[in-house]
Amino acid sequence: MQTAPAPFVVRAPRAGSRLWRWPLPALLVWLACAAVFGALRALDAPLLLAAAVTLLCGACGSLAGSTPWRRAFIVAGVPLMLLASGTAGALPAWAWLAPLTLLAFFYPMRTWGDAPLFPTPAGALQDLPRWAPLRENARVLDAGCGLGAGLRELRRAYPLARIEGIEWSRPLAALCALRCRFASVRQGDIWAADWSGYDVVYLFQRPESMAQAAEKAGRELRAGAWLASLEFEAPMLRATARHRCPDGRLVWLYRAPFRRR
Repeated sequence: MQTAPAPFVVRAPRAGSRLWRWPLPALLVWLACAAVFGALRALDAPLLLAAAVTLLCGACGSLAGSTPWRRAFIVAGVPLMLLASGTAGALPAWAWLAPLTLLAFFYPMRTWGDAPLFPTPAGALQDLPRWAPLRENARVLDAGCGLGAGLRELRRAYPLARIEGIEWSRPLAALCALRCRFASVRQGDIWAADWSGYDVVYLFQRPESMAQAAEKAGRELRAGAWLASLEFEAPMLRATARHRCPDGRLVWLYRAPFRRR
């Protein structure tokens, strides 16, 4: 007698890890760098020396970032702070927060735990129909569509499908809808949206969120539907297929019902 597979389980993060949730590390490093720079200038340290020490502190502080792009984000924020905090003109010391405010407008803080705004490269999904053929008018979702690069690649792969996108950032969703008039784009939370009506759900997320994506897809996608992930695999699942993009990255394909490792 064949037993039903156990449900997917995603372990909740430890309470202490929530206190150190991104972007708190970046904010603390930037505040520390601002304090170091201000203290050195108050002690009449030369401008170049104060800036160099502050940049070195930012580089060391970037180790608080858990991924390469977060470390780069922390490092990049330090010179922006220096350039806008009176060292490049008469701007007030708090003006370095302006770039962060603009970033938060286009890329809301709630989504900072998801993938950064990295577009799907051209040709990355061209072989999807070979492994995951779809009927006419099938529904295909780009979960976290950003400015629409993934939507355009999905349309090239499935010209007869109904292409849809969900993006949490309202400005990005609006711009994406203007760029991709062939697709149905809406603002929303990809983790709260219902995936059960889709034949393919496409993701370009990050390694840390793939467990959540696999759990959600395993719970909601009907038999025969596909989960496609660019570059990052779901380590708890056995891939049904995978193919290499022109730039060398892999697209991982999982067909429901999923096989667990």
